[in-house]
Amino acid sequence: MSHHSKRVASADLAFYAAAMKMPCSPMIEEMRTPRIYHPSPLAAASEIALTEQAATHVRRVLRMKEGQRLLLFDGSNQIFNADIVLLNKKMLRVRLAECRNEDRESPLTLHLGQVISRSEKMAFSIQKSVELGVTTITPLFSERCGVQLSDERLLKKIQQWQQIAIAACEQCGRNRIPEIRMAIPLPDWCAEQDNDLKLTLHPHARNSLYTLPESCHRARLLIGPEGGLSDNEIALASGCGFTDISLGPRTLRTETTALCAITALQLRFGDLG
Repeated sequence: MSHHSKRVASADLAFYAAAMKMPCSPMIEEMRTPRIYHPSPLAAASEIALTEQAATHVRRVLRMKEGQRLLLFDGSNQIFNADIVLLNKKMLRVRLAECRNEDRESPLTLHLGQVISRSEKMAFSIQKSVELGVTTITPLFSERCGVQLSDERLLKKIQQWQQIAIAACEQCGRNRIPEIRMAIPLPDWCAEQDNDLKLTLHPHARNSLYTLPESCHRARLLIGPEGGLSDNEIALASGCGFTDISLGPRTLRTETTALCAITALQLRFGDLG
């Protein structure tokens, strides 16, 4: 590294250190405050012990100390200021102060039916789908699904995916936790009765986002596996009221397809843009 580069790097570090010490607005201060999900209902002006998992995260990962502040939420759209009153190797207790309602949910209720993909891809799809506002995710088995799971392993996967959804909410600021439903066969999911707008992706579809109805408040989105849906599954979905739409001429990977479709739907009917 040149002497000039070293001087620039040192100046950048000095500026960053000074900025971290500067007073900031309440909104920025809140953005810096770690958010933790608590699975039981919370009440203002109470003192509680956090879960062991949350305690470990706060102590080992966040390296917080007594007297510092957290934001807690319990899935009810309320968030609570919480001060750490006891922190040691065995316990983490916080005192809850005031609470407030904060609704960050999209006006579009979106149910994602995602055929199960390989471990990292499925985790990625769930994490990013939650960040983009999906309300419910149902993992699906299809003809070309390349993942085989025993009942025991499937249950553990569902629990892992739900934890990924919770962590995504902690990171992105959502105060309601999307549901990760038990995995079911694709035909069973397609046959479920509701009044949602039903959509699936196909690169050669005649329809696009701009041929859909002007408004939509509820939608189901079907995303196939790495090898795509079979002709039989495409016909079955069509018979269940699903409309094929195209996102363009390129063939996308399954995890890319989900994120592109969700983003486009949120731009058209939701709260992006």
